[in-house]
Amino acid sequence: MGGKLALLGALYLVQGLPHGLQAGLLPLLLRSHGLSLTRVGLTRALHAPWLLKLAWAPLLDRRGSPRAWLALSTAALGLVCALLAALPPEAGPGPGLPAGAAALLLLLHAGAAVQDVALDGLAVRLLAPAELGAGNTVQVVAYKLGAALAGGGLLALSPGLGWGPLFLGLASAYALAAALAWGAPALRLPAPQAPQSPCCPPRGFGTLLAVPGTPWTAGFVLLYKLGEQGAISLFPLFLLDQGVPAAEVGLWNGMVAVGFSIAGSSLGGVLLGRHRKPLPLLKPLLQLRIGALAFQMALLSCFPSSSLEGLLKGAALVSLGPQHFLSGTVTTLTFALMMHCSQQAHGTIQSTHYSFLATLELLGKLLLTTGAGALADGLGLGLCFTLFLALSLVALLYLDLAPTHLG
Repeated sequence: MGGKLALLGALYLVQGLPHGLQAGLLPLLLRSHGLSLTRVGLTRALHAPWLLKLAWAPLLDRRGSPRAWLALSTAALGLVCALLAALPPEAGPGPGLPAGAAALLLLLHAGAAVQDVALDGLAVRLLAPAELGAGNTVQVVAYKLGAALAGGGLLALSPGLGWGPLFLGLASAYALAAALAWGAPALRLPAPQAPQSPCCPPRGFGTLLAVPGTPWTAGFVLLYKLGEQGAISLFPLFLLDQGVPAAEVGLWNGMVAVGFSIAGSSLGGVLLGRHRKPLPLLKPLLQLRIGALAFQMALLSCFPSSSLEGLLKGAALVSLGPQHFLSGTVTTLTFALMMHCSQQAHGTIQSTHYSFLATLELLGKLLLTTGAGALADGLGLGLCFTLFLALSLVALLYLDLAPTHLG
C-alpha cells in the first residue's frame, strides 16, 4: 500500500498546482491592484473546464488506458506552463490579466480537469475498501500541498524570482510527473471487462443515478461546501480591505491556513482508519463548522470600519485556522464517501461515475465563490455571512436523509 500511496501523492500534488494559482495568488493580486470584489470573484470562471468533466469522462472510460490519458494530460500541462512563462501579467494592459494569460490559464484548468478524471479513475481501481481512509487522506493532503506551493508559495517567491522562472519550474514539475505516470508499473492496470449481458446497458445519467446511494450522495456533495466556500473566499478579502497587508493575508490564508487544512485532512484519514464509515463522523464536524462560521460572523460585527487593530486583528487571522482545519477533515470524509459510492458502479463506468460526483462537488464550491463578491457588493458582508450560515445548516440537516446502507 505504501508504494501506491506515494505514487498517488506525487501525482495529486502536481494536480493541485492550477488550483493554487487560481485560488491563492490571483484574488489577492487583482484585489491589491484595485479590482472590485465582483471582478475578482468572476475570475473563478476560469474553473469552468472542471464542470465539463462529464463530457470527456466516458471517452476516458472507453478509449485508451487511464495511464496514457494521465501521462498525456500532465505533459500538456507542462507545455501550457512553459507558454505562460513567456507571458507575465505585467505585459497586459490595465490591472487585470492580459487576454493571452487568461486563455492559457483556462487551458491549464482544462488539462488539469482531464488529468483529474484519469487520476481519480486510477485511484478508484487501485484502492481496496480498507485503503480508502489512507488513500483519500493522501489525495486531499497532496492536492492541498500542491495548491499551497503554487498559491501561497508563489505569492511569497514572485517578488524575487519572477513570473517566468516560476512557471518554468512548474513546467519542469509537470514533465517529471508525466514521466512518472507513464513509467510506473503500479498504474498498468488491466482494462475492466464489459458486462456479459446480451443487451446493451443504458447510458447517460440514468446509469449513474442507478448506482446504489448515488442520488443522495450527489445532493450532499453539491450542498456541503456552499456556505463554507462563500466565507473562505470573502473573509481574506475583507481583511485586505481593512488594511491588513497582502503579504500577511497571504501568509495566513495561503500557508498557515493550508497547514491547518492539511492537519484536518490527516485527522479525517485517521478517523476513517478507525471507524471506516464516514457518515457517522460527518455530523459532529458539520456542527463544529457552523460554530466556526458563527464566530467569524460575530467578528465582522465588531470590526471598525476603517482598520483592524490589536486583539480583533489577531482573532480575525487566527479564525482562519479552525475554519480550514474543519474544512479539511470534512473534505477527506466526503471524498471517501464519494469513492465508496463509485466503487459500487461497474468498472466500465467508474471513472465517469466519480467524475459526475466530483463535478457536483466542484459546482457546489463555485456556485457561491463566483458570485460571493457580487453578493457582498450588493448586500453587504453581514447578510452574506447570514446566508452562508443558513446554507451550512441545510447541509447538516440533509445528513439525516442518508440511505441506511451508506451509514
